[in-house]
Amino acid sequence: MTNGPVPGSGLAAVSAALLAMSRHLEVRDVLHTIVASARELLDAEYAALGVPDDHGGFAQFVVDGVTDEQWKAIGPLPRQHGILAAMLQEATPQRLADVRKDPRFEGWPSAHPDMSDFLGLPIADGDEVLGALFLANKTCPKPEGSCGFTEEDEAILRILAQHAAIALTNARLYERSRELTIAGERARLAHELHDAVAQKLFSLRLTAQAAAALVDRDPARAKGELQQVADLAAEAADELRAAVVELRPAALDEDGLVATLRTQIQVLDRAHAARVSFSSQSVRALPAAQEEAVLRVAQEALHNALRHSAAAEVEVSLTRQGQGALLTVADDGRGFDPSAVRRAGRHLGLVSMRDRASGVGGRLTVESAPGKGTVIEMEVPGG
Repeated sequence: MTNGPVPGSGLAAVSAALLAMSRHLEVRDVLHTIVASARELLDAEYAALGVPDDHGGFAQFVVDGVTDEQWKAIGPLPRQHGILAAMLQEATPQRLADVRKDPRFEGWPSAHPDMSDFLGLPIADGDEVLGALFLANKTCPKPEGSCGFTEEDEAILRILAQHAAIALTNARLYERSRELTIAGERARLAHELHDAVAQKLFSLRLTAQAAAALVDRDPARAKGELQQVADLAAEAADELRAAVVELRPAALDEDGLVATLRTQIQVLDRAHAARVSFSSQSVRALPAAQEEAVLRVAQEALHNALRHSAAAEVEVSLTRQGQGALLTVADDGRGFDPSAVRRAGRHLGLVSMRDRASGVGGRLTVESAPGKGTVIEMEVPGG
């Protein structure tokens, strides 16, 4: 077993793999990047990474080199047994010429691909084992060449595992921080719903009761009260729309950014007098954190345009820009003086939007003037 230097020819590949891991903030993205990087770096046919749970199974299990159809046919996730258990419980590397001949080997499901040579390492942060990373079936450079993972392969994988532990720990901390932020946003949302919507609904109920009492003896006053009911109902609906748009929709994880934006904008177009349109062009999938930030900025900009600008038309576009994307929200509303807004602080959520953009390595620009409408652009670098 060795932890010696990596040969010069492999330094660039190792460096590229480490940089790829460090770009991501979401745990799921980090796991996929670790597995794909390890498999490519060490010329393996298969790679996998299991994150253990506390019940003898795996909370997450990511594979590379297996098709979706093969993965579905294999069946349930493996348990923590055999060689996987040794990596997790003893925190020891495993390098085997033929995993099937090891006494700890307990077989595979019928649809599982056949594997022979095997290299596995625990991913550990101090004494805590975060996962088990393993490769199988080293690709032979020549048909007559000898296969099998070498000490040099193990040294490279050890470096990768050490940095994977850092990337995973950082991703977990980021997700925990985001969970706390979401919890805070939910508390704020509950407070706003109680203060705004609940009060309007209570007023609406009282006004409707007054209209019912007046309808026979004073129809003119009853008509006025009914108009008040209509106004209160419209205000309550606006408050609900503003509150709901702040929630992260599950569709973002399932459908992606473009489809989620298109659906939300279609809803807004039907719900508001202003015409709201959306276009997209050649947009690639972005890291999850960037997609959420783009969605949030789009929601905030749309909220401003529809609630405060008196716009007749709002155009939203999302276009590819290098490896990333450019979001543009433009309206023909009353506009404002951006310098005055900067002096006034958090008005129109501009500080929040800038924070969201910078938090994922992006940039926000605002162009507006009184009577000239507003254009908000957000650039994100991609991953």
